[in-house]
Amino acid sequence: MLHPKVPINPTPTRTLVPLDDSSVELDVRPTAPVVCQHHAPAPPPMVRGGVHLTAGATVAAIGAGTAAVLVIGAVLVGMFLAISITAGSLAIVALVARSLLNTPRDRD
Repeated sequence: MLHPKVPINPTPTRTLVPLDDSSVELDVRPTAPVVCQHHAPAPPPMVRGGVHLTAGATVAAIGAGTAAVLVIGAVLVGMFLAISITAGSLAIVALVARSLLNTPRDRD
């Protein structure tokens, strides 16, 4: 099957030990350092301003936000009201059912 070759390094150093010396040929030629030949000035960074709204746009944005908050609030209040009415109705039904099941003799 597969048997991985694990390099054995008796003295730990910061050099890499190849797995198999016979299959790897290292090319150790000195190379010249890379020098940048580009001397053009870097373009200035783009300056982006903030959002500029006119007075009418500001009033419209405030009105739209207020309307959205009111509509969402009305929907949530309606949902909570429906849940509370349902819970109250179920509690009343449970009380009536319990009283009917516990005292059947008193109705005769």
